[in-house]
Amino acid sequence: MALMDFIKKQFIDILQWTEDGDGTLAWRFPMAEMEIQNGASLTVRESQVAMFVNEGKVADVFQPGMYKLTTQTLPVLTYLKNWDKLFESPFKSDVYFFSTRTQLDQKWGTPNPITIRDKEFGIVRLRAFGIYAYHLVDPQAFYQKISGTRDRYDREELAGQLRNTLVAGMTDLFAESGVPFIDMAANQEEFGRAMFAKMQPVFAEYGLALDSLVVQNVSLPEELQKILDQKIGMNMIGDMQRYTQYQVANSIPDAAKNEGGMAAMGVGLGAGVGFGQVVGQAMAAALPQGGAAPAATAPAATAGSLSPDEVVATLEKLHGLVEKGILSQAEFDAKKAELLKKLT
Repeated sequence: MALMDFIKKQFIDILQWTEDGDGTLAWRFPMAEMEIQNGASLTVRESQVAMFVNEGKVADVFQPGMYKLTTQTLPVLTYLKNWDKLFESPFKSDVYFFSTRTQLDQKWGTPNPITIRDKEFGIVRLRAFGIYAYHLVDPQAFYQKISGTRDRYDREELAGQLRNTLVAGMTDLFAESGVPFIDMAANQEEFGRAMFAKMQPVFAEYGLALDSLVVQNVSLPEELQKILDQKIGMNMIGDMQRYTQYQVANSIPDAAKNEGGMAAMGVGLGAGVGFGQVVGQAMAAALPQGGAAPAATAPAATAGSLSPDEVVATLEKLHGLVEKGILSQAEFDAKKAELLKKLT
């Protein structure tokens, strides 16, 4: 009787995986020197896939369900082992279980600043981070390219590889898209969608499906962040002419406070652009259409009538220029009289 009990223990009649924790992606059923009983029961739970491997070659794959292991339910293994259809003897095979649960809240990011080439700013160093989620869909590809013959393969072992893959994909995305970095960084949601589309086929090569990817932050160098803030404030990204006017208009009050400041600023504006012209353009950009800022070299020509609200708004802006020392009181009074005529 003891001999029969010993013999029975050498055969496996139930194969199943009861996950004892979170984060295991692949687990090999412990066979030791035992064999699988012909007609044994295989239980594959929801969020699992089972796969038989014969001498390194992938055989049959089982989705969730309960199976009786025979030559009918193991057609690939039967072929690899050259079994007869009436084969009923115990057999050996490696059996792997894979978890198909979604792996949520996985973090990615640049451990160190990465260098990219931007068409507008040249060489740029940046940091970025976010979260993503994925799940296993192709156990054969995952076994062949990732987990191999290990007894257990955990999520943490894969995290570093996936993080590096995402960072490399982000770098390539900037290079391929041709979109200026400052525009991409200003719209992180769109950036995340572009990264998601690019990385889906890369994850598929590993037997994984990328479920979501979010860019939570893109850190700019300080000098680029200042430029971005100014462009957003002016709502004119890409319009460099108006951006220059904005910069000049902002610098006029400070220059007027310093002796020789206005002249020095005019010298620094660059060849081919007169100081009076640039100041006039800057002041014109600050006023509503139909009311040009008065200047000694530019005639004040307006057409059509203005509403009372437009006149009041224009006068308030002109008065602000008087307080900053840009306009004289006489120039303000002349412009005021001109605007009031438009109400009649």
